[in-house]
Amino acid sequence: MSRNAIVVTGASRGIGAGIAAELLRRGHHVACLSRSGGMPSASDAADWRDRVLCLSCDVSNEKDLQSAFHDSADWAGGIKGLVNNAGVHGSGPSRAFSSQEFERIMRINVNAVFVAAREVYPYLIQNDQSLIVNIGSFFARMGAKYNVAYSASKAAVEAMTRCLAAEWGSKGIGLLTVAPGYIETEMNRAFLSDESNAAKVISRTPVGRVGMVNEVARLIAALYGERIAFLTGETIVVDGGRSMSL
Repeated sequence: MSRNAIVVTGASRGIGAGIAAELLRRGHHVACLSRSGGMPSASDAADWRDRVLCLSCDVSNEKDLQSAFHDSADWAGGIKGLVNNAGVHGSGPSRAFSSQEFERIMRINVNAVFVAAREVYPYLIQNDQSLIVNIGSFFARMGAKYNVAYSASKAAVEAMTRCLAAEWGSKGIGLLTVAPGYIETEMNRAFLSDESNAAKVISRTPVGRVGMVNEVARLIAALYGERIAFLTGETIVVDGGRSMSL
């Protein structure tokens, strides 16, 4: 397997940590970016410590991203993929939602995704059939009250995926959005710990449960493992059927 790295943002916890760990288990070299610069936790971490690079990086800072990609490429001999996972959530009544909070969510969930894709581009064109996976959300296609900023940011992610896939396809760079539904993570654990919230989510999800981090991680690892070049610009929703059912 190529030594060139797959870079994962927001890789120290939650879905990002799961993605990084699964890619490492499958033999990839992975550069893990996060504010803390921490190692993704896993029971088999000792088996892949020689294939992981952990870097402190604020994805909303362009210079941080530039340095992180430079260091990742220098460490691994190149970059073959990027998982734009870092993101934030914010909710509240729209009539009282502040411009500052709206802009913060857009800066991290939208601007940083674009900048990361732009800055990794020079490295990806040096590899045949490289791939960017952007983490979206099933909220991008739903009318989720109290979530106008978050939903808008994830809809923008899908739009960027389509536009960049059209623009960069001839360069051998594929782009996909993976849009999770309700996944059990630190971000939504408090929400799902409320019995009424959990019951509502489960009753509206055909598979009858919330998703697990490893289900999202295995999908993304499979996309890198197979690298189907004719599949690009699309959004793959992983939500147990929630967004397509009545």
